[in-house]
Parts: sequence; structure tokens; C-alpha cells
Amino acid sequence: MFWLASEPEAGGTALWCYSRQGSRRLDTGGSVRSRLNSYGGGAYAVMDGVVCWISEDQHLWVMDLDNGHRRKLVGTRGAVWGGVVADSLRNRWLAVRECHGRQALVAIDPDGRLSVLHDHFDFYGAPTVSCDGRELAWVSWMLPDMPWDQSFLCTAVVGGHGDLPRVVSAAPPGGGSVQQPQYAGNQLWVISDHRGWWQPFCIGQANGQFLWQPGSTAEADHANAPWQLGERHACRLPSGWARVRYRNGIAELWLEREGGQQRVAERFSDFRSLARLENDLLCIARSPDRTDSILRICPATGHFEVLFGGQRPWTERVPVSPESIVVPAGQDSRYALQGFFYPPSGASLNRNGGKPPLILIAHGGPTSAAYAIFNPQIQYWCQRGFAVAEVNYTGSTGFGRAFRQALAGQWGLADVADMFRMADYLVDRGRADPQRLFIQGRSSGGYTALMAAMAPGSRLSGLASLYGVTDPLRLRESTHRFESGYLDWLLGPAGEGGVYWRQKTPQRMAERISCPAIFFQGGQDPVVVPEQTRSMVNAMRKVGKPAQLVWFEHEAHGFRCSGNQAQMLDRLWCFYSKPNAQ
Repeated sequence: MFWLASEPEAGGTALWCYSRQGSRRLDTGGSVRSRLNSYGGGAYAVMDGVVCWISEDQHLWVMDLDNGHRRKLVGTRGAVWGGVVADSLRNRWLAVRECHGRQALVAIDPDGRLSVLHDHFDFYGAPTVSCDGRELAWVSWMLPDMPWDQSFLCTAVVGGHGDLPRVVSAAPPGGGSVQQPQYAGNQLWVISDHRGWWQPFCIGQANGQFLWQPGSTAEADHANAPWQLGERHACRLPSGWARVRYRNGIAELWLEREGGQQRVAERFSDFRSLARLENDLLCIARSPDRTDSILRICPATGHFEVLFGGQRPWTERVPVSPESIVVPAGQDSRYALQGFFYPPSGASLNRNGGKPPLILIAHGGPTSAAYAIFNPQIQYWCQRGFAVAEVNYTGSTGFGRAFRQALAGQWGLADVADMFRMADYLVDRGRADPQRLFIQGRSSGGYTALMAAMAPGSRLSGLASLYGVTDPLRLRESTHRFESGYLDWLLGPAGEGGVYWRQKTPQRMAERISCPAIFFQGGQDPVVVPEQTRSMVNAMRKVGKPAQLVWFEHEAHGFRCSGNQAQMLDRLWCFYSKPNAQ
């Protein structure tokens, strides 16, 4: 069994192995990381006693697990990699490579020789190999689409020379998003949302056409947005399936077999990386009160054991538990709104008394979600007398395709309205002080925070933008290829010279920002390029608006170093305590 573990002190990721001899950290010579599409995924694979991984500098390495000897397999300059899998029948590795702005599905032999298997699409997901090794399947998509909007299922019988002489590809019936192909034996299964939810389908073929047979009719998303390659929310077991379902922001793990189904591991709230070990199920599980766990689950009984992780973060206190809040749909809102509310800890309530200040958190993405999992940064605020609300605003995943697609052309409007809906709901019930409302967001959530501060009648006391979008038009010109068409979907057509986006560009309307702001930015960010934040701060200061800037030169899109994370919290604490101080 193998897994990746983050190492915040070093700002890297380590590869671990578990066998009958116990667990050990593999000496990979550095951090393991895929940079494909900037979000990575599928950074390692294992085959016949050899592990292959992607290094921080985007080279492919292999290690003999018996003697620990490692060597560089491929060192192509200017390439990034992801979605590494083993093709055991042919003793080779498969992966997705991007080089010079083009992606391809490639094969790598034990001597590091490459062959391109397919390169007709703009983007490729991680491939999967049938159990007899004769067939491959993968998902691809084209610009300007994102993989959760419109994508294609591709299959191919492998030729005698390991090539793919004939590829069959098609979108789901009526259009939609397909993801996570996997073989149960030689039978292909996928997850598709063409019926309104990401649900499992069994794929057959007749006359060169795919046949889509539903595998579960539960009206729930059985996966989340595929930002990374190699996600796995389902696993074939000796009898039936293990599948994840998302309901109101909570992931449920279900064992489905003939004659019934059973929910297991109910104290956990999110599940990823489902895999089979002998007759048992393995997965990464997360919960509100413990660190991430690796579980081993017996499908026959539903009993589980924690193999690794799962520690309680503190011995002297209990983490504040999230409360799922659902704001009903109303006259001005088509959908109900869900989020997680964290009240201040009991000790801080006793110290401060009264209604607590509230930090509204807009998750990133924006096609993503907030989950009820242990988050030390949220606990930091609860211990200091703040209430926190993470909001699954319009466009979030886990609530069906219609809710997700409702953000099209409405970014900066629908999400902002939902943030204030949640704030009003909590204030009206006496759970937050209306005079001390703050908003915070990362990446796209930073844009939501800025737009909320510009909204008519905004009553925010301060905003925090963590590597947030400030000028969509300039970002479209400079961001990475993966998201180069995303902004047009989120905001609608820009028009000639970006005329239709001007009212949706905080940097152009800094004078309308109604509260002090603090910005955090990494100097190596390829997604929200650093100039976005620098220009926004300058624009605010030019019109006399309070704006602080905290710069981490060696960080990228997300802060990996624990020291920088701690500094960020300290600066935020000072800001929320005295937002008008410079």
C-alpha cells in the first residue's frame, strides 16, 4: 500500500509504503508532485516491485523497492506530468505529458523511451487499463470547456505494438461531464452527470457507439469536480461496489451489493482514493475532529480500522464541530443554500460574551465546495472568539449539475448574494454580530470577497483576499492554459475590449470597496499571477482605501510552508482585531 503525505515544515510531499514489515517513508530524493494543469494528480504508480513518481522539478523517477535504488527515468526539459499508471502486461508506464502547450497520452518503457499514444484533444485525464491489459480508457476535453462542463469518454483496443490504432470517443448522451473511468474485470464503468447528478454508469459498445447503463439511481453526486487527475470515488469489491455520495456537503460511504446497501464509517465526512486490498476496502477518510485517516474496511461486516493517521489534534480541548446550515429557497432565490457554521469555542465565549464577530469564507474554485473536515485554521478563529461560516454558494459541487451550472455568467453576483444570504440568516437568529462581519476567500473566493465589498449596501467590516482574482480580463490573458476558457463561462462574453467585464472587475472600481482589505500573495503563482494582487493594492491605495499586502516570494497558488501559514494567521488576527489599522 502506498500513499502521499504532506510535510508542511519542509513545504513538500513524501511517498510512503506499507507492507507486512511495517510502514516506511521512501527516499525519493525530494518532494513528489505533479504540476500538470497546476493542480496535479496521479503523481505515482506501482508495478511489480517498482514505483514510478514525478519529482518536484517534473522528472520521472523509478525505484526498485527491494533495494531502494532509484534512477531518473525521463528528464524532458519543459515538460510537466500527471496521471501516471502502470501497464503491467507491456512492462511500461502510461502518463499524461504537457510540453510546449500541448498535452498527450504517452507510454514510457523501462529505459525511458517515450511513445505518443494519442494527442488529438486539448486535455487528458489519467488513463485506466482493463484487467487483461487489452484496452485503455480515459477522459478528454477541449478548450474552452472545463472537465466538469463537457468532456469525452475515450476507449481503445491496444495494438500489437502497444499503440492505439482506433480510438472511440463520445460525450455522454445529451452532453455532460464524464470522469473516473475504471474497469471491473474487463467491464468499463464511469461517473457521468448527464442525468443531473454525477452517477455511476456501466459502459457497453454496439456498432461503435457507447451504451450507458445506470449503475445507481441515488440522486446524489457520487464524485466532486475533477480538478486533479486520478481521483477515485468508487471501488469494485468481491461482491458489489463501494461508492461515495455527497449530500448537503457531507460525503457518505456506501457498500452496494445485491439485495441491499449499507452506509459505513459514518463518523467520517469525506472519502477519497478508494482502492481494494485483498478482499477489503482502503480509502482516505476525513472527519471534523481528527486528522486525515487511512481506513481499512471489511465489506462483509462494515467494520473499519484506522491504519494510519486519525489522531486527535489536541489532548487538552475538543475541536469545535461544524453545524450544517440550510437556508431555504425563497422568493429571490431558486435554490436552498447550504453551509457549515462553527460557533466560537466555549472558553472564548466566556471571555468575550455577546454575539460573536462572523468570518464568512468563500471557498475557491469556484467549482468546488466546503467540506465538514478538520481545518486547524477555522479552529484558530473559534478559539479567538470568532464564528465562522463556510458557504456552499451557487456553483458549488455536491448539489447536482443544475446547481453547479447556475453560476454560468453569474460569478460575482450569485455567489455574493449567497454569502449575504448566509450572513443574514445567522444574524437574524442571533448567532453573529451584524456590526462585525468579515469575508475571506482564496483564489476565486478572493474575487467573491472583493465583489461582496463592492455590493450596494455592503456592511462588511473587512475583507481578506488570499491570492484572489482582481482583474478577470488581464487574468484571462496571463493565466495557465487549463483555466484559460473558464472565465468566459463564469462571467459571460467579455465584449470588445472587455467592455462587459468592467463592472465585474474590482481593480477598475477600487473606490467602491466599502471596507479595509488585506491581501496575501505568492510570488510564484501560475494561476492568479502576482501582478493581479499588486495592482489591486495599488488601485485601492491610490483612491485612499486601506489595503495591506503580505508577500511570500517563494510560494505559489496556495501556501505550503508552515511558517508562512502561521504568519498569514497572525496577520489576519491583527487585521480582524483592528481592520482600520495600517
